[in-house]
Amino acid sequence: MWVYERKLQYPVKISKPDARAAKIIITQFGGPDGELAASQRYLSQRYSMPYRQVAGLLTDIGTEEMAHMEIVSAIVHQLTKDLSLEEIKASGLDTYFVDHTVGLYPQAASGMPFTAAYFQSKGDPITDLVEDMAAEQKARTTYDNLLRLIDNPEVRDPLKFLRAREIVHFQRFGEGLRIVQDHLNSRNFYAINPGFDLQKPRSGS
Repeated sequence: MWVYERKLQYPVKISKPDARAAKIIITQFGGPDGELAASQRYLSQRYSMPYRQVAGLLTDIGTEEMAHMEIVSAIVHQLTKDLSLEEIKASGLDTYFVDHTVGLYPQAASGMPFTAAYFQSKGDPITDLVEDMAAEQKARTTYDNLLRLIDNPEVRDPLKFLRAREIVHFQRFGEGLRIVQDHLNSRNFYAINPGFDLQKPRSGS
């Protein structure tokens, strides 16, 4: 069960619309390394995680990623609010406008719609956690790229916060991976699926 608090995890207060910035920032809503994919990745993986502490970690971070998706959505919304049609056409946002006006729709900066193919839930603790660490680094790199392209401090401020949280998540997944490894034989923990290969024999088998 989730309890929703009606405020952003980090404040977003943007005074001037900027359609060009919105076009690229939206990738962290529905792009391949965005917050929507991250939340679904971790909240799906937690069910097959055999270690309660690590399953809790996946739940915690997956929940926080939903809060980050809300921050990104607020950024895009404020950047596109009150745009004139001339600004929309001049910025190249017209192709998005045709399909969505200025509603929030999950897609990458390239315009590719969100797809569940962006994330994996493999059911193997080692496999999933290694993917999670890589995913956090890819998200951090995407925020780095956005910060290289955006000058407005009102936009950069929440992006810096989100980037910092990706680094924390990477570190926490590293801790989770160590917890899993500590439960396994150090000589073969990259060669087995502990969810199946270490199961106790059933009675009568």
